[in-house]
Amino acid sequence: MAVPKRRTSRSRTRHRRARWRATPPDLVPVVVDGARHLVPRRLVAAVQRGLVRP
Repeated sequence: MAVPKRRTSRSRTRHRRARWRATPPDLVPVVVDGARHLVPRRLVAAVQRGLVRP
């Protein structure tokens, strides 16, 4: 099992964890049945085919 070379302080660890943020997906406008929807880029093809509801 891996062993850390130095101990990381509790303050440093919590500071690093607090700064982490998940980036929101970039939304792309798609027109489906005459209505404009904002959809994540990776789902555009599925929405256009009707596999996923916008």
